[in-house]
Formats: sequence, structure tokens, C-alpha cells
Amino acid sequence: MLTSTTRLARRLLAVGAALTLAVGLAGAAPASAAEIDDDGSQPLSGYTINNPPLAPLTIDGSPTTVRQGVHEHAGYIVEVPARWNGELVMWTHGYRGQTTVLSPEPPAFGLRQRMLEQGYAWASSSYDRNGYDIRSGVLSTRALADLFSDTVERPKRVLMAGVSMGGHIIGRSLEQYPDYYDGALPMCGVLGDHELFDFFLDYNLVAQALAGVRAYPTPPDYLSNAVPRIQVALGLAGLKPTGPDTTNELGKQLRAITINRSGGPRPGADAAFAVWKDFLFAISTTSGGDSPAQRPGQLATNLLTHYEPNSPVDVNATVQRVAPENLWERLSPTLTEVPRISGRPTAPVLTLHDLGDLFVPFSMEQAYARDAAWHGESRLVVQRAIRAANHCEFSPAEAGAAWDDLTSWVRTGVRPAGDAVTDPEKVAVPDFGCRFTDRAAYGTGTRPLYAPCP
Repeated sequence: MLTSTTRLARRLLAVGAALTLAVGLAGAAPASAAEIDDDGSQPLSGYTINNPPLAPLTIDGSPTTVRQGVHEHAGYIVEVPARWNGELVMWTHGYRGQTTVLSPEPPAFGLRQRMLEQGYAWASSSYDRNGYDIRSGVLSTRALADLFSDTVERPKRVLMAGVSMGGHIIGRSLEQYPDYYDGALPMCGVLGDHELFDFFLDYNLVAQALAGVRAYPTPPDYLSNAVPRIQVALGLAGLKPTGPDTTNELGKQLRAITINRSGGPRPGADAAFAVWKDFLFAISTTSGGDSPAQRPGQLATNLLTHYEPNSPVDVNATVQRVAPENLWERLSPTLTEVPRISGRPTAPVLTLHDLGDLFVPFSMEQAYARDAAWHGESRLVVQRAIRAANHCEFSPAEAGAAWDDLTSWVRTGVRPAGDAVTDPEKVAVPDFGCRFTDRAAYGTGTRPLYAPCP
């Protein structure tokens, strides 16, 4: 049975044919303040680097050693505890937009402290450019890991952890450099690669079809003219996560289709739709230029998408069908700016994902699970659902437990527990996600949109 990505690739090919550290840290005295290193490279033309000094932490009574600098056009931070265990963690940050300021960051959710206390060193690259440029992230992260090996010593293990777009970088890095990385923790990650942009396209085209407002490609006044008319026609304008349901039959159909396309019926899905309904219109207008990294929507398509439910409007017959502008980039197996992830991890992967996230929807996890299963690699993938609706809304306890379980898996080979993300019946039960959700975090963020876990 072919994966959806493989089937799509083959069919689109047919369509295309038809359509024509500086870190010398081993044994070095700990620094009491960040030290700045520069290998002589400068940021690429048009970019600047913002990398303010990061104060060392005190671990077991000794300060860590922090090094910051520029390497192969990217800013970086490296931090090593006095009692280093010989292992390195590469942190991959998320999308920075189309800005021209490059900035590395420490691991989030309390993981910086946790990693250092456990003896791990960590390193983070700004990447050498912004935009949705996965190639830059993959190459810059590997270059920084190599710098660490060259200037300290080769780590016994190199692990990865990161968020959002950083998850796309992790997923591709594991396949780009087989056996280089020893484990990975992608959180709220774009593990379904191009299907993320298909989802954004789906939302807007389906909403337009239901409202009878054709507005694709999106015109300059899309948000000020077309979207308000769509919202009125569907009853979306006054919809709030905790308020009354203002949607009419057309709005309910859009919500149901969006839920199905983002992971299927699951706890909190209706409220999450209300959280994200306006954002999903706004993101369709994002454009920073003509390259895929600047405008990744050019890879999106709905040529073969079947929408459910298909009433009261026959959306499958009326929705505008869009082929990818950049067919080659969509289908290429190479490390492009927005590359594919085939689902062939070469090391243990433990993921976290919020059930109601519609910036990077839960369906990204399902796509990765299906692709890994198709390649016979399910044993290397464990996935966990968290009952929250924001993007990357994790508590330190949730992220910390996932990190501890990943590192134990890497050390012992014993696979930890996860959620059955591709089983529709299990995903739809009212308490799905409770197993790994931090009960102490209830009441914060969007968690009150979900019933308390028993």
C-alpha cells in the first residue's frame, strides 16, 4: 500500500508530464561569562546576527562554559557543563519569518537546565538565512555539530531537539545524514513536510467555495475585502472558543472539513477551530519573494484532495483545484529549500504535538507515522498528544518527561510508550491525550478548552 505522499508524487508526475565552536572545552576552565568567537565568516549579504551574550548557568556548583560566535555565516551558541557526559544536543529553532536578523536560541521549556544538569552539552545555530529554508537549517546545524567535534572532541552521541519548522529540519536531517544523529525530539514539528502548505490552501479554497467568493490567487485586498465577506457568509465573524456557536450550515461544514484535514475528530477540535479560524486566512497571504523558502505556498496543491463532509455544499465538485506552481521542488528527493521527509528515521524519534494546533496541525504526526510504517520504521517512532490548542504549548514537565524517555531509549534500547495517533477511534475518545498531558498545567493557556483529565 503506497503512502499518500508516494501516491501524490506519482500522480503529480503524471500531471506534470501531461501539462508539460570555537569551543576548546575539554579540560578548559569554565568561563564566568560568555566568550565570543568568530571564524572569520560574516553573515550573508543583507543579513545581520543578533546573538547577545548568554550568561552561564551554575550546575552542581560550577558554572557552565558558553561560547558564541559566527560559523559559516550563521550565529551560534554552545554551552557545556563542567561535568560533560560526552554527548551533544543540537537545538533547532522554529520559523523566524522573512526578517533579515539571524538569532540562535537556547533550548526551551526548561530543557536547557535539564540537559545541562544531566551532563549534556547543547548547541544552537541561527542558520545562515531565514524564511522557511529547511536546507539552511539542515546544513547549518550539521556544520555547527562538526565545529564542536573539531574544536572539542567528537561526541559519543549527537542528539537533536527542536520546535515547529525545527521539526522539519530534524526529520530531514535524520535522513540526510543517516546514522550521524542518535536520537531526536521534534516538538510541534512539521513532520508532514509539504502537506502543511496543502492544509493552508485547503482552508482558504474550501471557505471560498462554501461562501461563493472566488479569491485565489489571493488579491492584495484579500484580508480586507474577500475574507470579511466569507466570514459573514459562513457565520464565522463572531465565533469565539468559549462563546456560542455562531456558524451556519456552511460554517459548520468548513469546520468539519478543517477538523478532518487537520487530524480527524478529537477532543477540543471545535474550540481549536475557533482559536485558529482567522489566522488560517491571514497566513495565506504571506509572501516574502519568489523562492520556495520565501513563498512555500507555491508547493501546495489540492488536485487530488477529497473533502469530507461533502454536504450541504458539494465542495469536491465546486472547489477550485490548484496544481503546485513549483512541481519540481514538490517532487524532488534532494535537499531543496523545502524538502520532503520520506519517513525513514535512522535513530529513535519521540515527538510531542498539541491536539488543537492548527498552525502545524496534528495531521503532521499522522503523516509521519504513516510514512514511517510504509518504510518499516515504526519501531523508531513514538508520538505523544498534548491537550492544548496553541502552537508548541508544552509545559516543562511534558517536555522534560519526553526528553528523559528519549534519552533512556537511546541508552537502553527500550522503546517508551506513546499514543496511537493514526487510529481514528482512539484519537476521537474524550480522554485522548490525557496519558502524557501535564495535569498540573491545567488552567493555563488554552488547556481549559479541554475537559480535565481524570
